[in-house]
Amino acid sequence: MDTVRERLGRDLFTRVAGPGGAVNRARIHGTPGPRWFGPERPIRTVHGDASMFIGGLRALLLQSLHPLAMAAVAAHSGYRGDPWGRLQRTSTFLAVTTYGTAEDAQRAVDHVREVHERVRGTTSAGEPYHAADPHLLGWVHVAEVDSFLAAHQRYGAHPLDAAGCDAYVADTARVAAALGVVDPPRDMAALAGRLAAYRPELRATREAREAARFILLHPPLPWVARAPYAVLAANAVATLPPWARRPLGVPRLPGVEETVVRASGHALTRTIRWAMSPPPPPAGGAGGGAGAGRAGG
Repeated sequence: MDTVRERLGRDLFTRVAGPGGAVNRARIHGTPGPRWFGPERPIRTVHGDASMFIGGLRALLLQSLHPLAMAAVAAHSGYRGDPWGRLQRTSTFLAVTTYGTAEDAQRAVDHVREVHERVRGTTSAGEPYHAADPHLLGWVHVAEVDSFLAAHQRYGAHPLDAAGCDAYVADTARVAAALGVVDPPRDMAALAGRLAAYRPELRATREAREAARFILLHPPLPWVARAPYAVLAANAVATLPPWARRPLGVPRLPGVEETVVRASGHALTRTIRWAMSPPPPPAGGAGGGAGAGRAGG
């Protein structure tokens, strides 16, 4: 069983973290120095859990509902041509800012800000967008935080209490502010209010519906991986609010989602968590979380 576990964990890790993942993980967790977040912080609990696989898919679907954000993704992210590269870059950024030294975290943020400055264009409707726009960054941030937390509270090994949820939102606000988000929400009430404030701007464009079909129905995976991915995707959809599902044309299956889908999500995240249990931290290192967050580094 150890051999099966190691092989599965290695395959998942390589998919999420890329060929340089092992080197990055050793640097992120093993480099001494102050961190933005200590080992007791909720951001480490959430980002280190296998529920991030579901939360990440949910975040992509939710974020696609902002026409400017979706246009920028469609034109500049390479999500179709290089989806795994995009995933690996995102997971590495999350790992560095969550677990890495303060110096490395700031360097990662500076790099992302440089990339955002170059991402400009116009939607098919003629609306200009700029990835460095604080308002647009704010939408991407709140959609991501809401998604990661929703998935964790349903599928995480250690769901947070109310104070922990507020503290997680506050932790993520530090990264968001560094990226250029103005006054990011710092508790659950503010997060809900900010999501509600964005809703009048949201709609499902052709690009958003195409992205949803790609994410849910046509992932670039070998056939052997299609079934487990379908479980992740179904559970990502099941956690979306109804107002986000309707524009994307994603049907609801009453009864089935609450039983079969949810049970399969719990079973699969437990399997991923088992397979991706991290090695012991290097002597003198900073430690860190398990699961997806640890794999991202």
